[in-house]
Amino acid sequence: MPEPAATFPVEAQIASDGQGKCEDVLTRWMAALNRYDASAMDALMHFPHVRIAGGVVTVYQPPGNNPMDLFERLRKQDGWHHSAWNETKLVQSSPAKAHYAVRYTRYREDRSVIGVYDSLYVLSLLGGA
Repeated sequence: MPEPAATFPVEAQIASDGQGKCEDVLTRWMAALNRYDASAMDALMHFPHVRIAGGVVTVYQPPGNNPMDLFERLRKQDGWHHSAWNETKLVQSSPAKAHYAVRYTRYREDRSVIGVYDSLYVLSLLGGA
């Protein structure tokens, strides 16, 4: 009979310099988002890029397909002005991939809160980048 799989929690195994690089990517991602800078966001992503949200799986094949109209809709719908990380927590990793449980808040221009959201971001090292 095969051995049972390792039990959780699984310890993160990313090197401290790798963790620093991941956290830098998350910082730059939020800054690009708040500048509504789709090309800067694309530069931080690997393609094809898979996004799972609202029960729908979307695959963005080439750069340039990031749906920036979403942010325009959020501004019109909720008065969204910017977002900020509440927490970015490394929960699992290997030398080439890191899973971050993230929590962020969307704000209006007057700093009133639209909502707080949880997500899972997967950062991967592909081809050295």
